Amino acid sequence: MVDATHSGQPDENIPPENETTRTFGHDFGAQLAGLEAGVSLDEQEAINALPSGSALLVVRRGPNTGARFLLDSDVTTAGRHPDADIFLDDVTVSRRHAEFLRHGTGFEVRDLGSLNGTYYDGERIETATLTDGAEVQVGKFRLTFYASRVDLANLARR
Repeated sequence: MVDATHSGQPDENIPPENETTRTFGHDFGAQLAGLEAGVSLDEQEAINALPSGSALLVVRRGPNTGARFLLDSDVTTAGRHPDADIFLDDVTVSRRHAEFLRHGTGFEVRDLGSLNGTYYDGERIETATLTDGAEVQVGKFRLTFYASRVDLANLARR
C-alpha cells in the first residue's frame, strides 16, 4: 500500500533545523577524505598549499616515516647517494634508485635500474605516471604521492 500523504517533497511544517541531511563545501569534504586516508591536518595543509606544477611525497613506511619531499623541479632523484635530492638511507635502496620527472603539471616515476626495483601501487615498474594518492615503493620506503590541488581542480574542469 502506498502512503498517499507523502509526496516525496519536503514537509513545509518541519523547520530546517530538524533536517537530518546537510551538505558541506568541497574543501571540507576533501579534508575529511584526507583524514580518513591517514593524512594529518598538518600534511593536509601542506598538500592544500602546493602551487601548480608541484607535488608532495610523504613517507608512510620506512625509517623516515612522516618525512615530506617536495617535487617542484623537472627532475628529482631518489637514492642512497648523499647527493640525491631525496636521500633514502637504507641498504634496500640503490645509490641511484629512481627519479621523479615533471611534465607540465603531471609527474612520472622512473626506476634507474635499481637492484630491488621501484613499485607503483604494488606493481614493479620501469616507469609510471603518478596519480594522486598513489604509493611508490623505493626499497623499504613507501611514499604517497599528492598532486597540487590547483592542478587536480583544473584537470577536473576539463
